[in-house]
Amino acid sequence: MPDTPFAPVILGNEPGSFPHSVLAERHPAIIRQVRDAFPYGPGQHEALDELLHSCTEGTVEPLPAGAPDGDRWLAWGLAGHAGRSWYDVPWLWSESYFYRRLLEAVGWFGPGSWQGIDPFRPFKRAELDASETDEELAALDALQKLPEEERARALLHGSLWGNRADLGFRLSAEGAGDREPAPALVADDSETLWSLLPPAGNGTLVLVADNAGRELVPDLLLIAHLLAEGRAARAVLHVKPYPYYVSDATTADVVDALHRLRTAPGAAGAYGRALWAAMADGRLTVRTHPFWCAPLPYSAMPDDLRAEFAAATLTVVKGDLNYRRLVGDRLWPPTTAFRRTTAYFPGPVAALRTLKSDVITGLSAATESALVAAEGQRWRTGGTHALIQVDPSGEQQGQ
Repeated sequence: MPDTPFAPVILGNEPGSFPHSVLAERHPAIIRQVRDAFPYGPGQHEALDELLHSCTEGTVEPLPAGAPDGDRWLAWGLAGHAGRSWYDVPWLWSESYFYRRLLEAVGWFGPGSWQGIDPFRPFKRAELDASETDEELAALDALQKLPEEERARALLHGSLWGNRADLGFRLSAEGAGDREPAPALVADDSETLWSLLPPAGNGTLVLVADNAGRELVPDLLLIAHLLAEGRAARAVLHVKPYPYYVSDATTADVVDALHRLRTAPGAAGAYGRALWAAMADGRLTVRTHPFWCAPLPYSAMPDDLRAEFAAATLTVVKGDLNYRRLVGDRLWPPTTAFRRTTAYFPGPVAALRTLKSDVITGLSAATESALVAAEGQRWRTGGTHALIQVDPSGEQQGQ
């Protein structure tokens, strides 16, 4: 991404800022939660204590000798950041490295009996198995009576707001619209999105997932609808190669979500069976890539991902972290054009995101003013606002 002195890279070294609170408060809390969720032995407890000290009072330390991804992390900037305070390196980098070190502490990379055990699985399963999920899945039955365009819109908004436990599938496009004095949906390019996925289309949808559980389920339902109605002939779902950011989806989480859908009554079960069949015949593919756990913006994506996105009819990136990586984790002026920050992207791209961090682009001046007047800066991080932004041309625009 080009040098942008007017939009500095976000660090975590400003007390009182949202990034500082994540590093100083959220990460220690996550260590405690993971410690309490499993009967780890003395080795894991000691390693977690060391990580807690390192990330709150110490400095970034290198990975152990022989780490399977050691060379990759060196290429991703570890050599330049080792020995510095976690607060003084780019926030995107320090957050990502924290989760890599957490997996190291609990033995994910092995060898040993804890190898491959997801330290966040209890939290993901509890959300997926919650009674609220049953209620949201039951609400799908009413959607079957609606015209296709209305069902598509409702499922799109279900995917958009899927990690809002109080909204889920029941949030209609109308309910997500403007409300005074500040809009819940701060940008809405959904008409452009639908123009790229018309009925009776023959294209490929790529969806880069965010969270597991009750967010992944509506993502899968949206994919099922697009395949069933011919808005996409094929779909590719990208997930993380290993547990990341507590709730980010892995292949195991996709399997859990599909089982949850298949065993549900009514429309939800039908969707689940359709997705299962789509995976069996290749219309739906689940993929992963090491880059999904890289502490880098998407502008640094490797050539194989670039080629896949260039060939896709539309790539949809879900969630806050993917948005930060898509536009660059910078303090952009909110009225900076979304397409300016995504001009490098090799094909059409859409962002579906609930706002949970400071990064934002593509707002009108009037929308920004209304948000600031109503909430100060809390609208950026509280998860009460969302956006649908689309760049239909991607890299072609920048040529």
